[in-house]
Amino acid sequence: MTVGRETRLLPVGPVTVEDNGYAITRVAFGQSDGPAAPSRLTGRAFEQLEAYFAGQLRDFDLPLEPRGTPFQRRVWAALQAIPYGETRSYKHIAAFIGCPGGTRAVGMANNRNPIAIVIPCHRVIGANGDLVGYGGGLEVKEALLKLEGAL
Repeated sequence: MTVGRETRLLPVGPVTVEDNGYAITRVAFGQSDGPAAPSRLTGRAFEQLEAYFAGQLRDFDLPLEPRGTPFQRRVWAALQAIPYGETRSYKHIAAFIGCPGGTRAVGMANNRNPIAIVIPCHRVIGANGDLVGYGGGLEVKEALLKLEGAL
């Protein structure tokens, strides 16, 4: 159940943050799907997102509760282990979670990440170093990686 929902304009365009009263459940590009109901948690998330875009924050400190399958949650946990300013390939993430043949499944889980930026799916690139697929668009992925100094 969504308790808080807020949309703000950030350097990558409008971003919506939702929470369930005790954890962030969604950070998505674009306007919210419902009426705005800012909360303490959405405010805290935006404070940290604004500090991230200002180059003052590298690690988010927010309670998170992404909704997904156990496999998706394993992938999302692996994404959170990618350090600021670094990238990993889908193949690397698959091996990291003990599923070396699961590159495509990792890609699908990455695509379904409900908490963009905070769970850094933008840090995952193709095995050849190409920027591939991103829910916010490749230009946003490139901007985030440049902000972090990864490009």
